[in-house]
Amino acid sequence: MNEVIVKIETQEEFSRFLMLNGFDIEDLGNAVYKVTRAEELPVFLKIDEKTIYFEVDLGNVNEFGPASLHFKLLDLNTEILPVSFGINNSNPEDPRLVLVESRETGSLNDHEILSVFDALELAVDKAEALFNAQQSEA
Repeated sequence: MNEVIVKIETQEEFSRFLMLNGFDIEDLGNAVYKVTRAEELPVFLKIDEKTIYFEVDLGNVNEFGPASLHFKLLDLNTEILPVSFGINNSNPEDPRLVLVESRETGSLNDHEILSVFDALELAVDKAEALFNAQQSEA
């Protein structure tokens, strides 16, 4: 018999879906959630009516060295798509280097959500490699 593939679609509440896939979720209030998996950095989610915003805090921008490193980080943006490096300047006295991504909530599927978390994890790994290389040069 020829192989026949059947696509099955189900619906699951977002936080339950994350828990079923090995994530821990902490409600921080104001539709902000801290999502962790294993030993990875936490991903902060801000969920509004139409969009989920993903953010990973990598630390204070000033702690990451010279402007040449900042250029290398921006250059890495082309390699880590769909996520990207950015600066969270909501506290001007403590600007944070972050990884960001967003998705519209209208037609999310399981592969799309899991791929964002995987992309964030891979981007953290690339950033850590760049930081380690920078420290070795110093």
